[in-house]
Amino acid sequence: MPTAVQPKSTQEPEILEIRRSFTAPREKVFAAWAQREQLERWMCRDVPAHVITHHLQDIRTGGRWRMEIRDPGKNEVYWGQGQYLEVTPPGRIVFTWSWAKEVPGATNVDMHPEGSVSEVTVEFFARGSNATELVLTHRGLGSASLRRDHQKGWTGCLNELEKTL
Repeated sequence: MPTAVQPKSTQEPEILEIRRSFTAPREKVFAAWAQREQLERWMCRDVPAHVITHHLQDIRTGGRWRMEIRDPGKNEVYWGQGQYLEVTPPGRIVFTWSWAKEVPGATNVDMHPEGSVSEVTVEFFARGSNATELVLTHRGLGSASLRRDHQKGWTGCLNELEKTL
């Protein structure tokens, strides 16, 4: 008797792509992502009420990152973490991305079970001697609403990056 073949899901994980131009040389924009002290000035700093602590930023291929975001208004704590899969100066950074919410009396709860670990690729393209096009691609987002949330967050982060450059 033949075995029934189960159809594969046709729903692909959501992909977010953001293109942004900065008036700064490619090496400077790359350094803002690749040097811990610069990254900490702008990453996830788009909500003034949030208290951000970068516990780990080992920015190298194979390194890890971990940050804590405290939201005093909601009395909540979020943890972001991942691993750097590729750091290739001055053109590309690839890392995994996941969020958990701290729950008193329990282990941290995955904030996005529909797409708990995703992947971010940031590419840096020189556009003349003093301009850079940044292309951020966030793959593996589990839903359209998660994609919208991350688009809002990344746009806020990139606005902060622009201020620091």
